[in-house]
Amino acid sequence: MSLFKNFDVAGSAMSAQSLRLNLTASNMANANTIAGSADDAYRARHPVFQSVFDEATNGTAVSVHMVDVVEDQREALAQYQPGHPLADEQGFVYSPNVNVVEEMVNMMSASRNFQSNVEILNTTRQMLQRTLTMGE
Repeated sequence: MSLFKNFDVAGSAMSAQSLRLNLTASNMANANTIAGSADDAYRARHPVFQSVFDEATNGTAVSVHMVDVVEDQREALAQYQPGHPLADEQGFVYSPNVNVVEEMVNMMSASRNFQSNVEILNTTRQMLQRTLTMGE
């Protein structure tokens, strides 16, 4: 595999982690929203990634793509607040199924993965620069 392919792989992985960070930020931003019914409550969203392999190089991974965004299937949390303007007939309002601790872990993981790919790019660049200066 050419060193130049490292740029493609790391770049696609950085793009995927950036999308993951955006979804995590959206989940955290909506963690405290309230809805009048369980169906209208915000549901946490998570990315689904897929590795793309190159048959010409014996199945070497060449990129990562986000193929889907799935909603968390856990139920919305019902809270009894009969005086709230969005409360239903029984006096319940519904908050999202977002677990802020899980989202923080996702954010840290995506950030570290992004930084690892930056290091891969920097190391590959340094190796290519040293290769160019070998003939001097």
